[in-house]
Amino acid sequence: MREEPMRRRRNFNWTLPPEIESRLGETSYGRQRAFSGGGHLLIVLHAPPTPESREREAVVFLRRPDGRWQANGVEGGEQRMRRLLSEYRSRLDELDQNYETATTADGLFRLLEALTPLTRAARNLADALQSARELESEDRFLISMRDDGADLAREFEVLSTDARLKLDYRMAKNAEMGELQAARMALAQHKLNVIAAITLPVSAMAALLGMNLVHGMEGRSPVWFAIVAVVGLALGLGVKMWVGK
Repeated sequence: MREEPMRRRRNFNWTLPPEIESRLGETSYGRQRAFSGGGHLLIVLHAPPTPESREREAVVFLRRPDGRWQANGVEGGEQRMRRLLSEYRSRLDELDQNYETATTADGLFRLLEALTPLTRAARNLADALQSARELESEDRFLISMRDDGADLAREFEVLSTDARLKLDYRMAKNAEMGELQAARMALAQHKLNVIAAITLPVSAMAALLGMNLVHGMEGRSPVWFAIVAVVGLALGLGVKMWVGK
């Protein structure tokens, strides 16, 4: 079997100091994090993930000693970081609308399926920006981005919690309705059983008396019909009490 070539970490159009280069792996930039060295600050962030993708697209920011920012080796790192947070915000707004319209367990499950990786990524992004803020405590741009990232992570977590609660409520409500329906069916079946127990002796006596046999009651007064009916009902009530015990 032919071996797959090892995936290599993408190199950008910049030169990293050895203190930073030595902390990077050969295959990828790894998890979202921030570290400094040689007067530079490197921040590894991830683009908003999707449920069907296991790969995470890294967006790497470099703050040089002169305070200028780059993103993936290109100038304009500040604008790229703002755009990255806007992408998370757009996904949050989209999923928030889906939450408002989701009324079934299937719809809520699909919402949570999309929310779970985004919530985790947003939390890791906020943690990475907080670490960067601690490494460069005087950078006002980083302070602003740290605050925006923390707000995003909190809103993702709130939406995820609300969706889980809504799904749990839907499932509990469906289970409650199922139990209520089962109780109603059991009660209806019980009523039918009671009716059958009461009328069974009457039905049996009517069947016996209705047979084409000479039993001596053919010419009797109609009062005997009432007597037979009362006796049959009394026997039926006795059967009901016996079954109930």
